[in-house]
Amino acid sequence: MQLSLDQAKGLCRMAALGAGANEEAAQSLTASIISAEAEGLSNVGLTHFIDYLEALEAGRIDGNADPVITRPALAVYLSDARGGLAHTGFDRTIDDLAKAARLFGVAIFSQKNAYTCGALGYFTGRLAAQGLVSFAATNGPAVLAGSGSVKPVYCTNPMSFAAPAADGAPLVIDQSSSATAFVNIRKAAEDSKKIPEGWALDESGNPTTDPAAAMKGAMLAFGGQRGANIALMVEVLAAGLSGANWSLDAPWFSGGPDSPGTGLFVLAVEPKLLDPDFEQRMKDQLDRLRRRYGVHVPGRARAEAAEKAQARGITAPKAVVQRISQFAERYSAE
Repeated sequence: MQLSLDQAKGLCRMAALGAGANEEAAQSLTASIISAEAEGLSNVGLTHFIDYLEALEAGRIDGNADPVITRPALAVYLSDARGGLAHTGFDRTIDDLAKAARLFGVAIFSQKNAYTCGALGYFTGRLAAQGLVSFAATNGPAVLAGSGSVKPVYCTNPMSFAAPAADGAPLVIDQSSSATAFVNIRKAAEDSKKIPEGWALDESGNPTTDPAAAMKGAMLAFGGQRGANIALMVEVLAAGLSGANWSLDAPWFSGGPDSPGTGLFVLAVEPKLLDPDFEQRMKDQLDRLRRRYGVHVPGRARAEAAEKAQARGITAPKAVVQRISQFAERYSAE
């Protein structure tokens, strides 16, 4: 089905309200979902939005949670999401975080007790749009085997890095520590398709191309031991520093009544304090890498897709729109 961005935003907002979110949470979640869908990240767009709606309905997300944000140091913001969305506390803090980074050179946002945050590049990309270099890390329920293990001990533990460039789209890197995202394995299981070798292990610790077996076993890190070490680093930044649940202790995000209680770490850096010409040098370097050496520059395709979506709207599976509409109808009926 074809939807304009305004239609999609309106539908998602009403659906979130119908599922039990308050106005602030509904708008915060809707903005992140529509951004992902517009940028072509459908696996964390409208399809994933249904996970949020069902989590709101079941109580895994407290749609009325009021994040508690404290400032133990002038450049450090701590957020307790209190079982709500990851987005709300960050949305409340982002402007102050940016001001602190410009004043002190660096600033940190650290959060605990949140539901999983979806597209992590949404957080870093918004800081890059304000002229800041940023790095983010987050965790979730355990699905990924650690170095030397065959049992899941980490989440896919994504990390994101973004940097502004003059007169163009920012560099935005957003990738998991796993060989692929969990939602890709779940989608393969739903479509009865095999997954590539090297993505996962079955319940007995054997390599598998069966996505259903993979979901009962463990995902594998990219690059073997090195990727698993990065997953551990992300775990320490996201959960260790914040006091959030370690992935081993996080309830599953799509079942039961409990929040996964995950963590989020965001570092913002003011590059102009280090090099006043940073953005121009960044643009020149990215252009050289892309044009002369054929390097794929992450973030450019996302920006182009978002620009097209602004003009043409988005296309979503009919079944997905219908499921979202069921929640929206609840709000309309109130």
